[in-house]
Amino acid sequence: MFQPARIARQAGRYALVDDIPFQMPVQGIKSSTILAAFPCDPVKARVLLQGNEVHPFVLWNKALLLVTVVDYRHTNIGKYIEFSIALACTHGARPAPRLLPALLRGLFGTGQWVYDLPVSTEISVKGGKGIWGMPKHQANLNYIEGERSVSSQYDLDGQLGVYFEVERPRSIWLPVSTSAVNYSEFRGLLMKSTIYFSGKAGFSLFRKGAARLVIGDVPRVQVLKTIGLEPDPIATLYMPEVTGVLDDHFESWFCTDAQPPTTPPEGLESVVNLGESQQWLPPPSAPVPGVTRQDVLA
Repeated sequence: MFQPARIARQAGRYALVDDIPFQMPVQGIKSSTILAAFPCDPVKARVLLQGNEVHPFVLWNKALLLVTVVDYRHTNIGKYIEFSIALACTHGARPAPRLLPALLRGLFGTGQWVYDLPVSTEISVKGGKGIWGMPKHQANLNYIEGERSVSSQYDLDGQLGVYFEVERPRSIWLPVSTSAVNYSEFRGLLMKSTIYFSGKAGFSLFRKGAARLVIGDVPRVQVLKTIGLEPDPIATLYMPEVTGVLDDHFESWFCTDAQPPTTPPEGLESVVNLGESQQWLPPPSAPVPGVTRQDVLA
């Protein structure tokens, strides 16, 4: 797996951050993940972003909503599921040219703006939000690997958040070893972190019906119904066993507005009293329009 030499040098050392003990590196092994990229309107999707230095990544004439679910089975802080809803983006003073940032990721700061990130456990919220500024919150989650599809559901307060399903590819053969950059906002700061991951993947490109996305009634996800989201993905990915290492380095900048902000952003008060519980909430149970129990297990 490609990763900075610094991470290898720190391996086996110990850290204690916000009362959470870590043995370096911060990693997840033998995880499983599904991902799909759904086209949407780049002008409308801009509402998901904050500040003026992160811009929608445009592929031809479409922005990309990236939905990724990871079933972390062995990590430094126990097992949990992470359900990421993000917008492919670039980072810089101006929007980047179309397509080119996919090839020159470092030059254009190509990554994803993480809009919503429900997870299974309290300790994951405490670490992910308090340390790396990710918009984590605890929710009801599952991850089901069926014979024909892999699915995940996100519920909050008894309401459906998002249901996501990817068809299982016929073969898992493509070696993947790469990095991904995450941007998010916390405490009024634009946060940037990097994860390195490797494993074998099965994928699809431009195949109608390769993934299904159902947006529910949770207030935070209602904006996804307004960004011109298209039902068929341009790509899907399934990795049944993946290793991921989170970089111990992250960056932050002030997240600015054209006018003085009048509403304080979410701050440290949202994490300072959190504990280190690895207990999951009950699995999601809200009905999903057009999806039955048999569909989920298929």
